[in-house]
Order: sequence, then C-alpha cells, then structure tokens
Amino acid sequence: MPFVFYSVNQMNMISDNKMITLQALLQWGGEYLAAADLCYGHGTDNANDEAAWLLLFALDLPVDEPIAEPERLLSGAEVAKVKALLKRRAEERLPAAYLTRQAWFAGLSFYVDERVLVPRSPLAEPILSGFADWLDPAGVERVLDLCSGSGCIGIACAYAFADAQVDLADISAEALEVAQINIEQHELSGRVKVQQADLFVGLEDRRYDLIVSNPPYVDAIEMSQLSQEFRHEPELGLAAGELGLDLVQRMLRQAGDFLNDHGMLVVEVGNSAQALEAFYPEVPFLWLQFEYGGEGVFMLTADELKQYQGYF
Repeated sequence: MPFVFYSVNQMNMISDNKMITLQALLQWGGEYLAAADLCYGHGTDNANDEAAWLLLFALDLPVDEPIAEPERLLSGAEVAKVKALLKRRAEERLPAAYLTRQAWFAGLSFYVDERVLVPRSPLAEPILSGFADWLDPAGVERVLDLCSGSGCIGIACAYAFADAQVDLADISAEALEVAQINIEQHELSGRVKVQQADLFVGLEDRRYDLIVSNPPYVDAIEMSQLSQEFRHEPELGLAAGELGLDLVQRMLRQAGDFLNDHGMLVVEVGNSAQALEAFYPEVPFLWLQFEYGGEGVFMLTADELKQYQGYF
C-alpha cells in the first residue's frame, strides 16, 4: 500500500474515526509543529523529530528504534491520541519531555517533570568515556553531581564508574524527589544517594575524586529573552545573576576543599564561558571539545583550584 500524505489543512478536516497510515500521521505532525513556530532544544532540534517522539510515545512504540511498520493503518482512537498530544505541545508550548515524562541522557532513560530541567548537557560524552583522558577509572571511588536536578549526570557517572559511590546534591527538595525516582528506576539505591545542599553547605565531611556540575548559568539578559518552552522549567535551575556566574564563582572558591588530591572538577557554564574567562584571565581553564556538539564545559584539577584559590 503506498503512503498517503495529507496537508495540515486536510488533516484538520479528517475525522478521528478515519484510518490513516502511521507515516502519514508522522508527516502531518511535523508540518503541524513547524507551522506552530515552536522553540526546540529539550531533546530535539526540529519539528519532525519532535513529532516523531510524541507520536511514538502516544502509540507506545520504542523511540530508539526505526519505525517497524510505517504503512500500518492507525485506528481513529490512535489518531486522536497522537493529535491531542501534538496539540498540547503546540498550544501550551510545553517541552516534549514534560508531556512524555521521559528524557534521555548518555543513552539512559530518565523520569522528568516540571520540578527539574530537561537533560540536555554535552557532559554525556565525556561521562560515557569515563573521562578517560584525565582520570584513572580505578581511582574514582566517590563522585558528586552538584546541582543535580533529575540526577541524570550522577546516575550516568554511576554507570561509568561501576564501583563508585555517588552523591546527588541539590538545594531543591522537589528536584531531589525526582532524582530519587531515577535512582530507584535504575536500581542504584545501594551506590547513589540524594543530599539536600546549598552547593557545598551540607557536604562538609565529604571528599570526592570527581565533582561534576551543570549549575544554573543563565545571565540576566538571556533570562529575560527565554522562550515559553524554557520558562516552563524551574527558574531556580537556570538563573545565575547578572553575568550568569553567581553559583560558579562560589563553586570555584570552595571546590578545592572537597576534592581529594588527585581529584577533578568539571563544570558546564554554557554561554557564560566568555564571561568566566574574562573574570579570571589568569586561571588555566581546560575547555572540553565535543565530537557530537556542545561547548562551555571546563575542567580544573584539585591542584589548580588550590593554586588559584586567591583569584576566586
């Protein structure tokens, strides 16, 4: 059977009782979202991929495999379910991950809702390699995911360092509730724990071999220009003062006291990278390069943090 294609207007006129192919609905979904002039960046970067994600979720099909039967005829109920989800995405401007309650990071599935940011950090790439260019995996016994949100970074580290104990620390009790859901989902409660903390306040008795953080780093101007999609995320996880450096500066002043001698700090600062370098021109930030895209992630060793502590 050949594919049947419908324009946006044609699809709007189709009764939910009329059967069409999965491929036809997928094509229409991409056109529908494109016409809605949405903002992407929460797992996809275009209307077609976003439509596919929502369609596969609505039809309870695997999102990480090719569509097995694109010519399959969908029932009226299935069409209605997909259209309702796409309509919510277009009209409410909710990130797709909040509609599906699922996001992916480092090849792993995580539960997410409006209590946490949607995972999208380039940190997945070095975590998957176990920071192999800088760390001996056998020497990583304790890891801290600072400003952990959903816990995706720390949980991914628990997979990368199979013998390590991992702390997920966040100031938000609500975010830690989501992180706990993900710990249980990944069956890691024996090695991964949540800890409510204001950066390092609450962690005074601990030392780590690796501290990884994706803290709030959005500056005041960028906060004022955020799209509706990003405004659905908790402001606490985004806003970081005039320059976007409020939390990072505190972190730099304190992190050296929480690392073991061979330890390492890795922090994502995104678009605030230029402001950070301008503020501390003497500090030898090592900026990570990413094969699959991303920028604004620096690395400092425990020795470097102690050597330049006076600059922070």
